[in-house]
Amino acid sequence: MASGAVDLDLVVPSSWLRSKLSAADLVVADVRWVPGGSAREAFEARHIPGAVLLDADADLAAPAFKGGPGRHPLPAPADFATTMSRAGIGDETGVVVYDDAAGSLAARLWWMLDAIGHPAVAVLDGALDGWEGPWEQGPGVPPVPGHFTPRPWPEAAIADAEDVSIAAGRSRGSRGALVLDARAPERYRGEIEPIDPVAGHIPGARSAPWAKNVDAATGRLLSADELRRSYQDLGVDGERDVIVHCGSGLTACQDILAIRLAGLGLARLYEGSWSGWVSDPSRPVATGPDPSEGD
Repeated sequence: MASGAVDLDLVVPSSWLRSKLSAADLVVADVRWVPGGSAREAFEARHIPGAVLLDADADLAAPAFKGGPGRHPLPAPADFATTMSRAGIGDETGVVVYDDAAGSLAARLWWMLDAIGHPAVAVLDGALDGWEGPWEQGPGVPPVPGHFTPRPWPEAAIADAEDVSIAAGRSRGSRGALVLDARAPERYRGEIEPIDPVAGHIPGARSAPWAKNVDAATGRLLSADELRRSYQDLGVDGERDVIVHCGSGLTACQDILAIRLAGLGLARLYEGSWSGWVSDPSRPVATGPDPSEGD
């Protein structure tokens, strides 16, 4: 951990954050994604006091483009650094991220910062629904800008369509690679597809819905032991090459966080995810249940 950075675990409880809201070396980042709606309106209706808004569409992704890696490409390092600086996040600032979606969106910012080696970033356990107050409404106070140095996205943390093709092929025949699909099971099976033009899943991928990382009753992440059992059942063993995707590269990051919490190593993010995969009609698509279920 860099000198001066606040000491953070991967996940922190609301009681810890409540005691640290006035800390000068900590930024609380509220991550929102409201397709067809306003992230700003949702933030101003209710947020944690002192939090800064980061829109997953506008701040944590570059604009999608034809032939690009899906609906939420990673922003250029310089653009991401500008966004972080504007949010008051400097090179050694502690960051706690949360959302209103059980941590599935906040994990995207956690992954982005963690991937480039930011010294202290954590996800708020239980997300906004687990926060019992105090609350704040309105636009909030503009943060004091920080100094965030641009750093390239590490190749070792990211996969592209070719990597996925190779890994998915191996998934069917060996223990050398594993592709996990973090979308809802019905999207994996191809029964519905509310966003992208093609329904189904990448042949050879295993179904690993991000929602299964969370206790439905409490909204909190499962224990490390529970997560470890869940991912070991999928074939994650801490040694295999694991690539995770979702629809566009947002919620897949929660699977990556869960695998890390389980002590099962570092998974890679397929940046383009399903939206990138189906942008090329020559790529194969499968439907139906996970063929490995029940093995």
